[in-house]
Amino acid sequence: MANGLTRFGNDLYTGKRSVDFIKRRRIWYGVSGIAVVLALVLPLLVLPIFDRGFHFGIEFTGGSQFTVSQSREDVDDTSIAKDAVQSITGADVEPVVTVVGGRAVQVQTTQLDTKAGSTTNSDAVAAALAKAYDVPPSDVTSSFIGPTWGADISGGAIRALIIFLVLVAVVMAVYFRTWKMSVAGIVSLVHDLIITAGVYGIVGFEITPAAVIGFLTILGYSLYDTVVVFDKIRENTSQMTDRSTRTFAETVNLAVNQTLVRSINTSVVGLLPIASILFIGTTLLGAGTLRDISLALFIGIIVGTYSTIFVAAPLYTDLRSTEPAIKLQARRALTARRPEAVEGSARV
Repeated sequence: MANGLTRFGNDLYTGKRSVDFIKRRRIWYGVSGIAVVLALVLPLLVLPIFDRGFHFGIEFTGGSQFTVSQSREDVDDTSIAKDAVQSITGADVEPVVTVVGGRAVQVQTTQLDTKAGSTTNSDAVAAALAKAYDVPPSDVTSSFIGPTWGADISGGAIRALIIFLVLVAVVMAVYFRTWKMSVAGIVSLVHDLIITAGVYGIVGFEITPAAVIGFLTILGYSLYDTVVVFDKIRENTSQMTDRSTRTFAETVNLAVNQTLVRSINTSVVGLLPIASILFIGTTLLGAGTLRDISLALFIGIIVGTYSTIFVAAPLYTDLRSTEPAIKLQARRALTARRPEAVEGSARV
């Protein structure tokens, strides 16, 4: 088994075997296009009709948060917290209840009035939660986040993303000495961000600052994978001459095949610890921050690996294929190629 995989990897590197990613790029463009459209349309236009879609945490929208520690009641029964909150606020407030660590409960609501005598007095909600879970009032903590602070967080995240993309575009253009690789890389990164965020909106995962950190982190991972593949593409294409028997597209495809095993291995090695953190943070510790970061990383690594192979490399090929020198070299290669040379490469 191991020898077979090693032989397969060697065959991909030498070109004896080849997965024709570039030739089938129209298919990959179609798949990516459908995924991007669904990631935008469903959470922004369709799901809001059913009161679903992007679910932003109170760090972005503002609100009140209560944490009940050392509960003596069944923390898995979230209706206890919901009933306690609505006994003070009324049915208009729909609390979000999360079990944390098996013994604690976190309750998030819209911003409650802190003035005494108000029907939505936060102190009254805290007292109701303490009574419902049979704990002292000191075991119920509350915090409040105003909408201004949430707007500042949102603005900071957007600015960080824009600055990141601009710097990446400049560095890639300088490093690879061509703006076309830079454009292909940026399109790949935006593709990853849209699909990852879309999954959050479609499934209903809460978008928190920790999730945003995860989004930015996966962009770094996707960029690393793209640079590795692009570096091999540059190495292969720089060796092309007028006598080369491979066209530009075939040379790019060879580079993708040569780095394919590395890309898959890197992704698997990255996904295994992230999956462990996701499982431990969600089921054992109930740590929301660990869950949010690891979930974004898990989704993003899968999407980033896909986009490097199926979006970035094919798009770069299309951007270069219109150049006169590339067209001339392709005609020469196809003219000089012998029929038996074409049959010598197995296609899968």
